[in-house]
Amino acid sequence: MCSLTSKYNVAGPRYTSYPTVPYWDASNFSIDLWKQTLVKSFKESNSTEGISLYIHLPFCENMCTFCGCNKRITKNHSVEIPYIKSVLKELDLYINLFEEQPVIKQIHLGGGTPTFFSPEHLDQLIKGIFSVAVKAQECEFSFEGHPNNTTKKHLETLAQNDFTRVCYGVQDYNPTVQKAINRIQPFENVEKATVMARDAGFKSVGHDIIYGLPFQTIDHVIHTINNTIELRPDRIAYYSYAHVPWIKGNGQRGFKDSDLPTAVQKRKQYELGKKMLTSAGYIEIGMDHFALPTDSLYTAQETGTIHRNFMGYSDSKTQLMIGLGVSSISDSWYSFAQNVKNIEEYQTLVEEGTLPVFRGHILNKEDLIIRKHILNLMCKFETSWQDDTMFFKELPDVLVKLLELEKDGLVITHAHKIQITEKGRAYVRNVCLPFDMRLQRKKPDTQLFSMTV
Repeated sequence: MCSLTSKYNVAGPRYTSYPTVPYWDASNFSIDLWKQTLVKSFKESNSTEGISLYIHLPFCENMCTFCGCNKRITKNHSVEIPYIKSVLKELDLYINLFEEQPVIKQIHLGGGTPTFFSPEHLDQLIKGIFSVAVKAQECEFSFEGHPNNTTKKHLETLAQNDFTRVCYGVQDYNPTVQKAINRIQPFENVEKATVMARDAGFKSVGHDIIYGLPFQTIDHVIHTINNTIELRPDRIAYYSYAHVPWIKGNGQRGFKDSDLPTAVQKRKQYELGKKMLTSAGYIEIGMDHFALPTDSLYTAQETGTIHRNFMGYSDSKTQLMIGLGVSSISDSWYSFAQNVKNIEEYQTLVEEGTLPVFRGHILNKEDLIIRKHILNLMCKFETSWQDDTMFFKELPDVLVKLLELEKDGLVITHAHKIQITEKGRAYVRNVCLPFDMRLQRKKPDTQLFSMTV
């Protein structure tokens, strides 16, 4: 394990998209082209599968020093209503492009801290959405909750608006680690929030746990996993800490690099956590995720409907995902677009009636083929080019690069197919790298991504 860890611990994307954001081509992107692909995708999919909304709620009262997300630290809650008004106005700008009302299949409230907002204001946001949109018959609405400030009223309000899934950011239960990452939350808070969610009728309660955090040890992992198993969340995201202190605005400067576990120590933490979770009845789903057999994410993996996008893994696919709010990313399948990252600039543009997009990428034919391959690998741990539409010019070169991974027992290649082995699942990002033609053709001069181990 140690030799493989050392060999494959390289900087690489987590592949919530292809091409990845640093490799978007600004030269072929324009707002007009983005609108064209958006409308095309809407016409193709709205009446059959509906669309998804990702809503970024960026405010947090405190800075967590493990976080690389776009956020605004404030205790001033007067920002809530103006921001919600901007989000709803942005939605109107999109709806004005369409010939019919959008059918909303998925909503995810991300952050920041969505539960920074009061229950009343979240209710206003969701009701505002459905004053101009239609709710799909089978919908999946979810939000990210902070165990310290998610109240019974938050949960009841969102449940009344058809939210059925909540994910709590737990990270680690040990005081030394919590102090280092500035995320102090005792087990009792998580337990209370979990029980309240179930009492409110939420069908799926998830916990996010991170390994590889500063000062984290094997004993810390054992303690955290045991506490997690005691609460038995329906699904668990067991993430590798992504150390990216060079990204502007994140809080990853509250500790030194030397305070972090080594790559080998991180791999041991993951393998131990995985063993404990699977022994407790959890099934490994895709990359970094585990679910009970009763959870819809497990069913999606079994039926082949599992999907991955900027919201992570989801039970089903929608071709079109619209990102609302500051820094949100939208995906029309044919193109990506990201909103501006400054809250004041975002609100000004929306108020002026302008889509607040500042960059994007129009996928070419090769991009679309490779995107499918990487999605297959990330969701199903295999991909095929039996169908000629899945072949691209440099695929033979990719297969040559995969020979080394095959020699190490991480993949099995067939005439028209590649499968990731059980051993190779921990290295799925490395398996995707040879397919990433944009990265292969232009290796970065500086580190853009977190390490794969």
